[in-house]
Amino acid sequence: MLQTFKAVLKGNSIEWLDEAPELGEQSIPVHITVLEETTGLDAATRGQKMAEVLERLSANRAFSGIDPIAWQHEIREDCSIPGRDE
Repeated sequence: MLQTFKAVLKGNSIEWLDEAPELGEQSIPVHITVLEETTGLDAATRGQKMAEVLERLSANRAFSGIDPIAWQHEIREDCSIPGRDE
């Protein structure tokens, strides 16, 4: 049976965050999934960089050729609603 435990991988060590499995000193095979890649930037710096990129996109009118209503219908796969068609 597969069990899931929350942990942080630091170098070659696993630091358990919540409940740790009771393994004693035995070695067992594991699969480790890396959930997110760390950028080394704090949230404020990432936010500032994102704002700068969005400002450049706006200045270049990167999305000016896209009809927002048509895009929304395509993304949401909207169906026509009786009595609400234009």
